[in-house]
Amino acid sequence: MNFQEKLEQYAELTVYVGLNVQKGQVVVINTTTDTLEFTRLVVKKAYEAGAKRVQVNYEDPVLTRTHFELAPEDAFEEFPEWSVVQRDEVINTGGSFLWIDAEDPDLLTGIPAKRLANWQKTAGKALVRYRQAVGSDKVAWSIVAIPSPKWAQKVFPDLPAEQQMASLWQAIFKTVRIGEGNAVEAWNNHIALLERRATQLNDKRYVKLQYSSPGTELTIELPNKHIWMTGASKTPQGNAFIANMPTEEVYTVPLKHGVDGTVRNTKPLVYQGNVIDGFTLTFAKGKIVDAIAETGQELLNELITADEGATFLGEVALVPHHSPISDSNILFYNTLFDENASNHLAIGDSYPTCYEGARDLEHNQLTALGLNTSLVHEDFMIGSEHMDIDGITADGSKEPIFRKGNWAF
Repeated sequence: MNFQEKLEQYAELTVYVGLNVQKGQVVVINTTTDTLEFTRLVVKKAYEAGAKRVQVNYEDPVLTRTHFELAPEDAFEEFPEWSVVQRDEVINTGGSFLWIDAEDPDLLTGIPAKRLANWQKTAGKALVRYRQAVGSDKVAWSIVAIPSPKWAQKVFPDLPAEQQMASLWQAIFKTVRIGEGNAVEAWNNHIALLERRATQLNDKRYVKLQYSSPGTELTIELPNKHIWMTGASKTPQGNAFIANMPTEEVYTVPLKHGVDGTVRNTKPLVYQGNVIDGFTLTFAKGKIVDAIAETGQELLNELITADEGATFLGEVALVPHHSPISDSNILFYNTLFDENASNHLAIGDSYPTCYEGARDLEHNQLTALGLNTSLVHEDFMIGSEHMDIDGITADGSKEPIFRKGNWAF
């Protein structure tokens, strides 16, 4: 299979499996100018699948950088109304959202952390309805990625410049199971395996998880009605979609005030075009009471103080150390990939779909159930080949879930 054939298959996988475009749908694609060729291909496939209208919102990374460097301070305290209206239209009409990522991990390095944080808060407040719709799977949504020159250079700095893009393309194709037989069939088999893992965990009804690895000794309490889920989701109309491609995780929601201990990251967190790394978080009764980073301390401080919920966890996800992304030994500097190579947690907002009967609840109702709500939701990686995880049952029994970074059952 040559490169163009793989590209075609990737676009088809994005449209028919990731987003599962329905006849008559409006599709909104958010991406950058680095993805032009692939985006055009995806648009074509979406219309072939029956989309009524496909709207593409492009951002030029160079212009984005210029805006954050030169715009006045009050520009980061206002969010464009047209962008809110566009999202509302998609939600109201049962459309879908697609992100095609070609992120430069260092795009906003050097921009004042306060400026980045203000924009994060402003966007979060303006897009409350949109975030609720996406977080509770009211609409179909998906994220895929393709290489950009800056990203490829970051991932493969030791390769000649002319080989970097090709190497990142090859790595991405492998993570999304393209190039080795029928990709759709491979994805169906993969999701079936993840669903079996989720079923095993749901049958266990663990009340707590205990993590142990170098730098990490952490206990996470789970709500009584928690649900373990996979990357395969369904809208209220029953339309299946896969939010993250690739995906290797099963995940659920922690009890907001039930997290105690210390956890250390094992892969860099790329946040707001900057890298935060070498950080340790200490929790007491669910709240982050201490946060120390070797790189990106100021931005980490801004992240965990974005609002009250940013000092608590909203997601716990299990990913084996031996998985296609992890086994590649590639550090992608992109959360979409790196979180699927490692056990991870998320600071901030929780997913209502991970709690029985909570899908349609408002924030105050979720809080009453012990779930966290926040303007932010940021995954960070904590897994390694040294991590053990135990599940604690209601009678106090302890059972191995992970040993040396991999499933124990």
